[in-house]
Amino acid sequence: MQIKNEILEIQTEQGICIRNITPQIVKILEATAFKTGQVLVFSRHTTTALAINENEERLLEDIKRHLGKLAPEAETYLHNDLHLRDVPPDEPMNAHSHLMAMTLSTSEVIPVVDGQLALGTWQSVLFFELDGPRKRTVFIQITGE
Repeated sequence: MQIKNEILEIQTEQGICIRNITPQIVKILEATAFKTGQVLVFSRHTTTALAINENEERLLEDIKRHLGKLAPEAETYLHNDLHLRDVPPDEPMNAHSHLMAMTLSTSEVIPVVDGQLALGTWQSVLFFELDGPRKRTVFIQITGE
């Protein structure tokens, strides 16, 4: 069994931004000779998340609206009382982003079969930026042979 580790960098836009990172993961997998194994995808931030779902434009807009209803940005949150916390001067009021991230996941594991991701027909690995714009990183670890 061998392991390959990679860091995927993503520049995001303002607000909730959903990116299909499946092509980048496939490219990293193709650089290995692994025929069987698994890919771990791990988001390295507390206001980002991952999910496996359909990468369809209208569904992505529905997801953004749904997340916004779960944790509205305009709501009052204790985490946003920046004057009561020891924070850097550019600290954003982002409690809503943390709460949205908690409803999703920080990682996904995808099996590798015959050298390919064993995703279903309409499945994509989606990266969620919930507090952009920012430069983000996703850790990819492929274990296989």
